Amino acid sequence: MANGRKKQEVKHEIWELRQMQSLPLDIKVKMTQRRIMDWYNYWGGEVYVSFSGGKDSTVLLHIARELFPDIPAVFVNTGLEYPEIREFAKSFENVAVVYPEMSFDKVISRFGYPVLGKEICHKLEYARKGADWALKFVNGEALDERGEKSRYNISKYKPILDLDFKVSSACCDITKKAPAHSYEKETGRKRITAQLACESTLRTQQWLFNGCNGFDMKSPVSNPMSFWTEQDILQYIVQNDLPLASVYGEIESESQQLCLEGCGQDKLRTTGCERTGCIFCGFGCHLEKESRFVRLKQTHPRQYEYCIGGGGSTVRTDFGSLTKPA
Repeated sequence: MANGRKKQEVKHEIWELRQMQSLPLDIKVKMTQRRIMDWYNYWGGEVYVSFSGGKDSTVLLHIARELFPDIPAVFVNTGLEYPEIREFAKSFENVAVVYPEMSFDKVISRFGYPVLGKEICHKLEYARKGADWALKFVNGEALDERGEKSRYNISKYKPILDLDFKVSSACCDITKKAPAHSYEKETGRKRITAQLACESTLRTQQWLFNGCNGFDMKSPVSNPMSFWTEQDILQYIVQNDLPLASVYGEIESESQQLCLEGCGQDKLRTTGCERTGCIFCGFGCHLEKESRFVRLKQTHPRQYEYCIGGGGSTVRTDFGSLTKPA
């Protein structure tokens, strides 16, 4: 267990994913429908859509309910979402709302703050605890299967270990995954999520290990849109005139001319937020050209004060210079 986690068998190749990602949107929709139907039938209809209120899960819910109108959705109200997202999620029928048992400020006080990326944070957390496998990555000494230095070494982030606050990847597990698992245990339903492989290296690896429908996973999950791209999501929303949480703003194109036929020649974007995960999460913030927290100060000053000004945590935010991409 080179990274502290059980090694999995790779079931797919990266070229398969790239080939699927290059397909036209109409073909992707049909492939996603097929995967949802397979998942639904395998579990005898005892499934649900994990609905975050974000644009990806809005597309997923639309596709799923086109097939099975009565399929339930579950919204995990962590208390960390944009208020516009919570209101948007409430506007849909047949959506169960579940809550975490531990609040965000208690999570970061006990475990640490989510920064950088989940895998990076996981390594930093266990390196601080003295785990040999994690220290190898942090010291730049971890080797890959060929005996060469691993591309997942994170020595440039080692100075974070000297800061006076803890970092941890536990927040997502406690505030988002745990309530969903409790719902599944109580109902016996298996989840369908809008996870995209293109969002991170970790999610790409998860697809390589499990594909779209993880029937034999310890915690079975369907990710029927794994091979979609960000542009696919926006194109589908435009083509189907789907509602979208107001925090995203409007969908526009670089040339101001929307392509409704899926021509793929015009890049779409939202005028507001690009992503709407937990407001206070630091995962991925080091890769942004414009900090999400700078935007938060402008659009949601009260939430900004809670996050940065010390209203809800005692976490320092002076590590920005340490986390810029090399």
